[in-house]
Amino acid sequence: MNTIQSWSGGKDSTASIILEHINNLPKSRIMFVEVIFDHKRGISGELPEHIDFVKNIAIPKFESWGYTVDVISDDSDYIQEFYQIVTKSKIAERNGKYHGFFIGGMCAGNSRLKMRPIHRYYKQYPNANHIVGIAIDEPKRLERLKNNEYSLLAKYNYTEQMAYDLCKQYDLLSPIYAHNRRGGCWFCPNQSIYSFANLKEKHPNLWAELEHLSKVKNTISGHFKYLKTFNEVALEVDGLLEQKKMAENQLSFFEV
Repeated sequence: MNTIQSWSGGKDSTASIILEHINNLPKSRIMFVEVIFDHKRGISGELPEHIDFVKNIAIPKFESWGYTVDVISDDSDYIQEFYQIVTKSKIAERNGKYHGFFIGGMCAGNSRLKMRPIHRYYKQYPNANHIVGIAIDEPKRLERLKNNEYSLLAKYNYTEQMAYDLCKQYDLLSPIYAHNRRGGCWFCPNQSIYSFANLKEKHPNLWAELEHLSKVKNTISGHFKYLKTFNEVALEVDGLLEQKKMAENQLSFFEV
C-alpha cells in the first residue's frame, strides 16, 4: 500500500519526513502543492524565500535520501479566480461582475487552488495512507484525523518546538520562520497585519500586485481583509512599518 506525506515545507511536515528518514521507515511518496498567483508570469503564491527553500534546498535533500517528491498545482491561479465573471449568483447585482479578492475567513483559494489539486492527486492512490505533520501538542487536530491518516510526530512524541529544532538541526528550516509563525499564500486575506507589513517591506513587487488589483472596478466586493478595504489595510501596514522604523532609529541612536 502506498503512503503519502502531505508536505507544505513548514516545520511540522518537514520534521515528519526527517523522522521517517532517520528511523529507517519505508519511504513514503512526498506531495507538495504549490498555489500559483499567476501562471502566465510565473508568479508563485508562496513567498519567494519559501518556494526557493522548497525547490532548491529541501527537495534536492529529500531526493538524495531516496524520496520521490511530486510538486502539483491547479490549472487555475489567483489572477484567473480574481477576474472570473460571476454568472450564477442568487444575488442579481453580483452577476456580470468580477469575483475580486478572496474573502477572509472563507478563502476560496484554499478550496480551488490548494485542495482541488490535492483531491485529484489522491485519486491516483485510492488505497494510500496519509502521513500528516501534526505535533503531539496539537490534540484537537489529532482527534480529527481520518482512518487512513496518522502522524509520525505524535508517534515519536514530538512537540511543535521539537519539530522546529529537528528541522534546524538538519538545515531544513524554511526561512519564513525568521519573520512569520506560519507559512501560507502571500495574498491570503487571513494573514495578520504584521505579515502584510513584512510582505510590503521584503517584497514590494508582490505588494504592488495587490495594490493594482485593489483598483480594479466592477468587483462583487470592495473588501480585502474581512470587512476592511485594501486601502484600510494599507494604512495599518504603513503605520506598523513606521513604528518599526522609529524603533530601529531609536535603537541605533542609543547604540551610538
